[in-house]
Amino acid sequence: MARQLERFGILDKIYTGYPKFKLKDEQGIALDKIKTFPWVHGPYMVRGKFGLDKFSWLKKEWEWLDRLTLDKFVSSQINYSTVLVGLSGSVLNTGKKVKKIGGFFICDRGSSHIRFQNDILKEEYEKWGFKFKGIDPRVIEKEENEYNLADRITVPSEFVRQSFIKMGVPEFKIVKIPYGARLDRFKKLASPAENQFQVLWVGGVSIRKGFMYALEAFRKLNHPHKKFIVVGEIEKEIKILLLKENLDGIEFRGLVSNTKLPLLYSSSHVFLISSLEEGLAMVQGEALACGCPVIATTNTGASDLFTNGEEGFIVSIRSSNAICEKLQYLADNEFLRKKMSEAALKKVNNIGGWDTYGELWSNLITSLIK
Repeated sequence: MARQLERFGILDKIYTGYPKFKLKDEQGIALDKIKTFPWVHGPYMVRGKFGLDKFSWLKKEWEWLDRLTLDKFVSSQINYSTVLVGLSGSVLNTGKKVKKIGGFFICDRGSSHIRFQNDILKEEYEKWGFKFKGIDPRVIEKEENEYNLADRITVPSEFVRQSFIKMGVPEFKIVKIPYGARLDRFKKLASPAENQFQVLWVGGVSIRKGFMYALEAFRKLNHPHKKFIVVGEIEKEIKILLLKENLDGIEFRGLVSNTKLPLLYSSSHVFLISSLEEGLAMVQGEALACGCPVIATTNTGASDLFTNGEEGFIVSIRSSNAICEKLQYLADNEFLRKKMSEAALKKVNNIGGWDTYGELWSNLITSLIK
């Protein structure tokens, strides 16, 4: 976002909790415009090296302190009317300051409404027999105060926009600005093998991502040579659930280099993402760019990337049966799968890059200050 605002000549400063040495390779932004406050966030990012991850109470309080201190620091630095764009959860005091001196405040939220997110995850964890610790109530309160204070709330997908409307946020406040994508990194490099049916998963293997629905759907799939390649870290709850599961035909690859993903996408018959909630999962765009049809749930931002029934399928959350039905349909219809693959390659030309994202931001900011 900062690079795009700089490109349009409207970036004054960017404030971050990352130390300056981590930003020395940033391109497109003059270094004198980058202001850092790393004294809390920097140590927080390396806490694992000192064995501090095991203290959940410490992590919670550290995260809260991180949000508060960066917010207060930025608030102390701004003493003139401006347009503030702030990441949700870390910008309440600064937003109040800017509006008090005649400026505008845009709250940028990358996921669904925080209370919607908390509620759906709590419900899902309980369904699988786990207790969801929940989002810190202080963070929820802070974010909702930011939503109320903001002149506009920016979100990346229609799913996220609808989550805000469902939670009672006035529709006029919500502006959808889909993320851009570096799709030049992803191209079709191969074709799927004809003697098998390969399903691909890329992302966290977690309750939030709905992995167990994907697993159940794959197990129900009727195909003599099926394979499910799973790329991503497995969260502890899923590891517990997998102890009772039949994992025949499933390959857990762990973390895979970004450079190796295009070949995996290209050689898979379908890409699967079954999340309970996402902002806008760009792995879908990566798959499409490699000619891999996508099966995604409604809560992934899929409708902002492709058309149901043309480049893939969009199904309801929590439905392994719906996922399996679409998997089976593609496995049994090679002509359709190839047609969807061709449509996916054409579709990526219509997915905006980061320049389109920047134009939308520039238009929004300009509309406020006119």
